[in-house]
Amino acid sequence: MWAALFAVLAGVAVALITGRRTPKTGLAGRQAVAKVVIRAGILLALGTVLTMTGTPVVPILAFYGLFFLLVLPLYRLGAGPMVLTAAGWALVGPQLLYVLKPVVGDRAFPTAGQADGIISMLFTGGYPVLTWVPFVIAGMAVARLDLAATAVRTHLALTGAALAMTGYGGSWLALRLVPGAAEAVRDAAGGPGMSSMPSASPGSAGIFGDTPAGMLVASPHSEATLSIVGNTGVAILVITACLAAMDAFPRLRRSAKPVIAVGSMSLTAYVYHIAAIPLLDTEETAGQPLYVLLGFIASVTVLATLWSRFFQRGPLEWLMGRATGIARRIR
Repeated sequence: MWAALFAVLAGVAVALITGRRTPKTGLAGRQAVAKVVIRAGILLALGTVLTMTGTPVVPILAFYGLFFLLVLPLYRLGAGPMVLTAAGWALVGPQLLYVLKPVVGDRAFPTAGQADGIISMLFTGGYPVLTWVPFVIAGMAVARLDLAATAVRTHLALTGAALAMTGYGGSWLALRLVPGAAEAVRDAAGGPGMSSMPSASPGSAGIFGDTPAGMLVASPHSEATLSIVGNTGVAILVITACLAAMDAFPRLRRSAKPVIAVGSMSLTAYVYHIAAIPLLDTEETAGQPLYVLLGFIASVTVLATLWSRFFQRGPLEWLMGRATGIARRIR
């Protein structure tokens, strides 16, 4: 769910770079496109390096870079066409993945049964393009709206609630109404101890054993249409709730400064998180202890807060800014 919010915010970032409510054109548009391309290249490279370290986590950064490149041709569209594009992709993408994933994976690596590189990012990885790009397009559509208007926020919140209910409620009903669906999902996900809507870690069970019943599951990383719909709805609700809270409680901004500091250096915080896992030697732990999570949260918050007292951006964000500054040379 939170990874889906991360992807939706990636779409917001693309829209901010290319002109939030009004897409940039002419020279400004060309420079904005170049900034996105440079950013995508850096994320692809950084994600590849993190993956090569052998971390037990599936780094999303390389996938992120590919997402940026794929949605870039859409940046001149308005919110309406983007919504339609995201909806169409969410309807078709999971079904294509269901059909193509086993075929492409086996042909790419017939002995290992697992593909790497571009095949992984498109079909077999933890965040396959066919099912994750709709989140990014949805974020671009949200950013196109007048988020300062109360009526727009209200409509957006209602839309998010409707999507969440449709995705999760539809899955709940489908798993109970389709004969044998719940049992098939439980068997594929790990046995009778699992609930009718089991969760999955990236790349661990795919779409719950790549079974037809798995296409009815609205669980994180189930790679199903209902999952995309429900998670997009939750992401929209979180965004609108944060906007409303900041407006309703002006003093909240001051107390939220540590969180804002982390947000200002999210890339640095993410890489820090991946790098710290082997240092803590928790890779083999079944279910990460609570103190590990709290340690990550506390340490990154303290470091980000201290850093923000002297610098506006994190170290990796500063380097990213320097690299994308090359785009200003385009004429």
